[in-house]
Amino acid sequence: MLALLGCFAVHANADADPPIDVAVRVQAGEVFVDVNFHVAATPQQTWAVMTDYDHATAFISHLDKSVILSRTEDTLLVSQKGTMGWGPFSLPLETVTEVRLTPFEKILGHLVSGNMKKGESTTRLIADATGTRVVYHLESIPDVWLPPLIGRALVEHETRARFRQLVEEILRRKDLAAAKR
Repeated sequence: MLALLGCFAVHANADADPPIDVAVRVQAGEVFVDVNFHVAATPQQTWAVMTDYDHATAFISHLDKSVILSRTEDTLLVSQKGTMGWGPFSLPLETVTEVRLTPFEKILGHLVSGNMKKGESTTRLIADATGTRVVYHLESIPDVWLPPLIGRALVEHETRARFRQLVEEILRRKDLAAAKR
């Protein structure tokens, strides 16, 4: 998944919004993020947004650049640039990620270069009778020191915002498609 998108997630409590469960753990400088949520959309609708790297800046805030550099049948090379954080706790992020695709089921991300020492992610899309469950796992090592409490809060904040924006875009596109029928 997008390195920037993937770095983070949430607990939403609004009735209209699906809850997004997030667990962030920082251990010996490595950041582990687990995200789990259900969206009332098909795996194809969910996939279309989660792999729309060339247009991600239109629906993900703090993402300034997102470009597919190369493409083969099941692999993309994606360059992204943006920031994470808020106020004085903002950090620049710049990554090139190899993304391996198993359509409508799995997205594997492997950091090739950028300002992180490690970035490995797995996103699974699991179809059910009412939509799609998305299960995301990230293991990363930032190239900057993250203060224990502020760093974890920063990651949680960004994860919350970015996955919420993904869900909103999935549902927006689903509604738009339904309106055109």
